[in-house]
Amino acid sequence: MINAAIVGLGWWGKNIADAVQGKSTKLRFVHGVTQELDATREYAKAKGFSLSATLDAALADPAVQAVVLATPHSLHCQQVMQVAAAGKPVFCEKPLSLVRADAERAVAACRAAKVPLGVGQNKRFWPSMAELRRVVASGALGRIMHVEGHYSNEHSTKFFAPWRHVVTETPGAGMTGTGIHILDAFANVAGPAQQITAQFISHHAGDDPRDTVSVLFKFANGISGFLGAVRASPLYFRVHVFGDQGSVEALDETRTIIRLKGGKTEVRDFPKIDSVLAEMDAFADAVAGVAPYPITTDEMVNTIAAFDAVIRSIASGSTVNL
Repeated sequence: MINAAIVGLGWWGKNIADAVQGKSTKLRFVHGVTQELDATREYAKAKGFSLSATLDAALADPAVQAVVLATPHSLHCQQVMQVAAAGKPVFCEKPLSLVRADAERAVAACRAAKVPLGVGQNKRFWPSMAELRRVVASGALGRIMHVEGHYSNEHSTKFFAPWRHVVTETPGAGMTGTGIHILDAFANVAGPAQQITAQFISHHAGDDPRDTVSVLFKFANGISGFLGAVRASPLYFRVHVFGDQGSVEALDETRTIIRLKGGKTEVRDFPKIDSVLAEMDAFADAVAGVAPYPITTDEMVNTIAAFDAVIRSIASGSTVNL
């Protein structure tokens, strides 16, 4: 059992703690860090971990073997480096950083310290996505030519907070909340992006955002792609991979559709899992030396490189070459 600290106990940090505490057989939280100590004491007591106000305090706790970061996006790189410098494995919620250079710095720090690095891309663990990767790897689709992805949800409405309008924390509108998951899927299936053209359109000013992001991709291996993200639209998730012999489509968490030449179509439905628990257990396995974290550091960097390019393309109104 890995004893970990969780840093950041807002909405998503509590989601992680709720998924892990008393449910994982591989990891548990023994220390929490929050700026809202008084408001969080009862929660921490119920979950069975101590509280402090700083990351330094968590790193000084001899009971803490690893650290999970659920903190503001702009802090991720520096905090990953701080945890790595203390010799402790670190799991960082997405996005790993907001620019490519910081992602590379975070990865380099963990490599130098020889500690595992995990990143919070829980959609990787959805059964639909696991099956999509299996089908692609099988070669059944022939030569992969094109990828598509769309992820929209209502979280910006349901969980609105002022930071969602702060460009230094959430550049690219829905990219940090939803689009980043599609970029991770693309990094895994299509590899590094070579050229990106993005547009952002806003339909509403003020709270409760109404906006869209659309992105065209050319990948280094010649694969094409596009991505869409709509803030405040009902939940919709799709990743679709096209080859010259067929295609495979992941729809939401549990459904995968395979279409092969000759008109053969197969719909596969899978039991739902707790993907947050799954990713935390995978991180615990990496800490214990059982298996590497299933998202490689190259994929982590490629995801942020694409994210960075999307933001720059939106700002400039032009194509960005990576």
